[in-house]
Amino acid sequence: MGRGFSFRLLATDAASQARMGEITTPRGSIPTPVFMPVGTLATVKTMTSEELCDLGAQIILANTYHLFLRPGVEVIQSLGGLHRFMHWDRPILTDSGGFQIFSLAPLRQITEEGVTFRSHLNGTSHFLSPEKVVALQEALDSDIIICLDECPAFPATEEYVARSAALTLRWAQRSKIAHTRPEQALFAVTQGGMYPHLRQEHAQALVAQDFQGYAIGGLSVGEDKDTRLAMLEVSIPELPENKPRYLMGVGTPADLVDAVSRGVDMFDCVLPTRNARNGMALTRNGRLVIKNARYVQDSRPLDEACGCYTCQHYSRAYLRHLFVAREILAYRLLTVHNLYYYLELMAGMRQALTQGRFQEFRRNFYGQQQNGGDLGD
Repeated sequence: MGRGFSFRLLATDAASQARMGEITTPRGSIPTPVFMPVGTLATVKTMTSEELCDLGAQIILANTYHLFLRPGVEVIQSLGGLHRFMHWDRPILTDSGGFQIFSLAPLRQITEEGVTFRSHLNGTSHFLSPEKVVALQEALDSDIIICLDECPAFPATEEYVARSAALTLRWAQRSKIAHTRPEQALFAVTQGGMYPHLRQEHAQALVAQDFQGYAIGGLSVGEDKDTRLAMLEVSIPELPENKPRYLMGVGTPADLVDAVSRGVDMFDCVLPTRNARNGMALTRNGRLVIKNARYVQDSRPLDEACGCYTCQHYSRAYLRHLFVAREILAYRLLTVHNLYYYLELMAGMRQALTQGRFQEFRRNFYGQQQNGGDLGD
C-alpha cells in the first residue's frame, strides 16, 4: 500500500461552492466529487469487482452493521480483510451502522454507552458501542471509517434532536480515542435534524475535534428537498475547506448536482442499484420504466448517448422482455447502465470544474432532465 490519507483541493467554481479535489488513501487516489456504489454486504448487487472497475468506480461503500451480523467480522478478518474477501483492491468506506439504528428503531435501545439491538435476521441480541464500531472497522481493514452516530427520525422535537446531537458528539470523541490505525481515515457525522442552529453548533463542535473528514448525516429521512438543501447550506460553511465532505445516503441525479454546487465531495446511495432491480433506468433525459408496454418493440437503447455496455448491445424491447420474464440478466444489465450513468455524471462534473464551466454543465443537466416521468420518446 502507498501513502496515508490526505485531501487536496484542485479547482473551484466562481459562481457556487462546487469544488473538485483528490482524496489519497493507501490503496489509491479518489477524484472528487465522487459517487460510491453501495456494497452493503461486501457486494454491489449483481456486479463483479472487475465490472465495477470497468465502469470507473474508484471507491465503494460497505456496511459494518450488516457485515457484523453476517458473515461476521472475525470471518472476514481471518480471510485477509474486506478487500481480499470481496476481491476489490481499491478504497472502501465502511459506514458505522448509525443508519440502521434509525431504520431498525423497533429493534434497538439507545443508551449513553451504545446501542443494544435485536438482529433483524434471527432476533439475537447484540451491543455496539462507539469503541466496538471502530474496532470492527479496523478489523475489516477499510480505508475510511465512520464514527457511530444517532440519526434522529423526522419529524423530531428540537429538544430530542439537541440531546441526540450531544450524544453523537460524545460518541465521536470516544471513537477518536479508540481509533488506533492512523492509515485509516476516521470521519465524524454531523447531525442536528432540521434545526439550522443545531446543525451549525454540531458541525462546529465536531470540527474542533479535528477529524480527517466529515459526513453530513440525518438527511433524506423524509424531509422535503428544500429543507434538505437548506440544512446543507447551513452545515457546509462550518466544515473546513481542507477536509472531505460526505453527504450520506443522497440521492437522485439532481440531488447530486444540487449538493455538489453547495460544496459536497462524496456521495453514496442505493438508488441506482435498487431502481435497476425495480425496472427503472436513470438517463440523462429522465427516468425510464422498462416494464411499460410502449417498449415492447422499441429497438433503441435505454439512452442513445450512453456508452455503457448495456446501451451498446441491448434494446429497450429486449430489456423489457427480460424484466417482465423476471430474468436475472435484466437486473444486471439495468444495474450496469444506472451505475455507469451515475459515475459518468460525477466525471462530467469533475471535468466541468477543471475547465471552469460548471454553471454551463448545470444548465445543460437541468435542461435535459426536463421530463421527470417515464420517457415517452
